[in-house]
Amino acid sequence: MTEKPMPSSPQVSGPLFLGIDTGGTYTDAVLWSESAGVTAKAKSLTTRHDLAVGISGAVDAVLSEAKADPAAIKLVSMSTTLATNALVEGQGGRVALVMIGFSEEDLARDGLKTALGTDPVVFCGGGHDVHGNARPLDLAELEAALPELEKSVSGFAVCAYFATRNPAHEIAARELIRERTGLPVTASHELSAKLGGPRRALTTLLNARLISMIDRLVAATEGFLEARRIKAPLMVVRGDGALVSAGFARQRPIETILSGPAASLVGARHLTGLDNAVVSDIGGTTTDVAVLDHGRPRLDPEGATVGGFRTMVEAVAMRTFGLGGDSEVALQDSGLAPRIMLGPRRVVPLALAAVAHEEAVVSQLERQLRAPNAGRLDGRFAMRTGVPERLASGLSSSEAKLYETIGAVPLALDGLLMSTAQLATLNRLVGRGLVHVVGFTPSDAAHALGRQANWNAGAARLGAELFARKRDGRGQLIAETPEALAERVLRAVTRNSAEAILETAFAEDGLDGASAVAHALVQRAVDGHEGIARFAVALDRPVIGLGASAPLHYASLHGFVGNECVVPRDTDVANALGAVVGQVRISAEARVSQPKEGVFRVASGDEIQDFLDEEEAIRVADTEIRKLAAQRALEAGTDAAEIEVTHDVRASMVDGRRMFIEAHILAVATGRPRIAA
Repeated sequence: MTEKPMPSSPQVSGPLFLGIDTGGTYTDAVLWSESAGVTAKAKSLTTRHDLAVGISGAVDAVLSEAKADPAAIKLVSMSTTLATNALVEGQGGRVALVMIGFSEEDLARDGLKTALGTDPVVFCGGGHDVHGNARPLDLAELEAALPELEKSVSGFAVCAYFATRNPAHEIAARELIRERTGLPVTASHELSAKLGGPRRALTTLLNARLISMIDRLVAATEGFLEARRIKAPLMVVRGDGALVSAGFARQRPIETILSGPAASLVGARHLTGLDNAVVSDIGGTTTDVAVLDHGRPRLDPEGATVGGFRTMVEAVAMRTFGLGGDSEVALQDSGLAPRIMLGPRRVVPLALAAVAHEEAVVSQLERQLRAPNAGRLDGRFAMRTGVPERLASGLSSSEAKLYETIGAVPLALDGLLMSTAQLATLNRLVGRGLVHVVGFTPSDAAHALGRQANWNAGAARLGAELFARKRDGRGQLIAETPEALAERVLRAVTRNSAEAILETAFAEDGLDGASAVAHALVQRAVDGHEGIARFAVALDRPVIGLGASAPLHYASLHGFVGNECVVPRDTDVANALGAVVGQVRISAEARVSQPKEGVFRVASGDEIQDFLDEEEAIRVADTEIRKLAAQRALEAGTDAAEIEVTHDVRASMVDGRRMFIEAHILAVATGRPRIAA
């Protein structure tokens, strides 16, 4: 592992830019200027129950370090992994899905039924055909369900058949829901112009689940800025690395999935100057891996895949793995020599929980250590996340009863849960984002070995002792000492990180990444297995290691991936830095179809227009989409957008005669975000 040196910073002049990254564990802040680069950086624990606490902690610290006047800050930009983490962990608000023109069989496509889970769905008659011609709309089922749904959900997702060709029925349902309930509504045509109803419905469903979470983040940040009299525009990083205004992000939170990782790519390029690299960003909850080619991140035009769901959100072509410093450490259920299993669920580290609740955590760990035999639930606790009570709506009786028992102070699971069924109930509360599980993590292993010292090392060591008492399939202890167990956990993090990086590389080369990395020959190569036949695997470019724990977990990574690992000096705030060096990029698209010969239908935004001439239709589509892109760019936070428009006209020759099929007009607006005067 090599560490990238940084030049000394020159004298600060000109406006200051404040970058914030709200991760699952830490909130980072960085002050940056075009003349001096990074002038100060700081971290604070992310406080999920009140995000303003973590934000204020990081920003106040960075302002103090820089001795900066808040009035000198002219732009605030933030990235976040909250949306990504929520999807990976299966969390989010309870929402109702409204399907117009679809049948129940459509839920089986694109993972929609799995994503829906136990959330309610309402089917209504209606929708349109491929040319935007309407079927009869019938919202009676929705009207009848609204009084009950209003009490049990936090928002609605509406998807109509071929809404991308005519959004009228989605708009009608959206207005009805808003009028009757006042709750947030996401309509699918607002998020994507691509065909594929079930996947568009999936994207809309996930967006609706995330609205309350991103809304709380933006509100917390705005409240803090106002309290500190920082009068600057607030921007948010999207999943493709572009910046948008906070108001824009509030309505389309799904576009912030992979926001943190996208910002990290921008930051990685800025910090190292490397044009070609594999970027691996390890956080508390996830590891995000992507490829940097010729100085630009690769984008995935098919849509980001997070938490096993393929969305319609264009984002950085990044693979997200449930592997981080706060990953749940478990033992493989079967086998004579079971492996250490990490993630994908994030738990609160014992060392962190004991910072605020030392007596409650340590006393229970010591009690469990006094028992003659290891218990199945040893070293694990439950505590409320502290989210607003309204988000606990719609709980079953068993969920409500268990939720009432759990409070702000961690409770040991061996005293809390009376049956296996209650463990499933607890997991559902965790999935709703209402409850945290506390347990042993790689962060605890690092504390137990003295390689991390920011939390309660005593609780971490007790957790390591408890875990080391577990036995393998032969009845032997899995580790002779707590230190040996902790070393084994940290080795597993580095080894799993290497697999994540290689899986991404194989996938970028057109292979099935997961299958390729699991192949026995690749496993032998990674482990350096010595046999008559020897194998090696190596990347063609270095790895850029990002994240506060990258120096710890990536120290021996080069031996697994066959190339150097560069960890830049400010790796711990790469995301926050990437948030302030990007630019606004927004797109809008229109389509021209031919519902019948001689009629050319233009669909742009919420408008449908018919023309009798192809050239006129395309000219109008071009004009309308330029206006829409300029309007969206203004809403997204730039006053001086440059707009590029491309036309893709499809036609065929039939018996020597040209036949128009369809035209796609795409407008892309780019520009630096506006800054305070």
